[in-house]
Amino acid sequence: MKTFVNHRFGTFRGLVRTALGYAELASGRLSPFKLRDPASVRRVVFVCHGNICRSAYAHMIANRLGMHVASLGLSTKTGNASPEPALAAATRLGVDMSAHRACALEDFEIQPGDLFLVMEVRQAHKLRRLLGNRRDVHVSLLGLWGQPVMPHLHDPYTLCDPYFEACFKRVELAVERLARALPHVRAKAVDAAPVVPTGTPAADARAMAPQA
Repeated sequence: MKTFVNHRFGTFRGLVRTALGYAELASGRLSPFKLRDPASVRRVVFVCHGNICRSAYAHMIANRLGMHVASLGLSTKTGNASPEPALAAATRLGVDMSAHRACALEDFEIQPGDLFLVMEVRQAHKLRRLLGNRRDVHVSLLGLWGQPVMPHLHDPYTLCDPYFEACFKRVELAVERLARALPHVRAKAVDAAPVVPTGTPAADARAMAPQA
């Protein structure tokens, strides 16, 4: 049981926070973090604690997809490199993160139209507080674009290799679906139909639309 939890959720704490994330999603408490105006997004900005694992990997995937992208850490030092386990996990998945360097929030230049995509619910609340009254940017959860939706993407830092890969795969799938949801933020056209996280106004409207 412990091995299953560690491989799938990182730690027992990761499992608990995942469950709490689903509870908040079901209760509607995450409604403020659902993207309301996709057309206004001009850049995606991936955010995690240190900007050396989850957001770093998301940055690499989004860049590979041709998106206008940046990333930052809420508690990091600008210039930090990704740890060896993260680099190794990314390499196993065909991604080179060796050139990535962290960026601290205080060194980051916010632009109108930024969509900040955090990995955890508590990060969403913290970032919203830090952004203050700015209403020209968005804060959402990357896991809302996951399949299945996963509001909490637990930090793999210092954890086992199988969880590193599981986490990175979830991040990659969410970024790929995000890219299809925001084709105007990409450098290249997207052939597939946009994907909108379940429960967003766009998804609800589409579900209620009359069928031909």
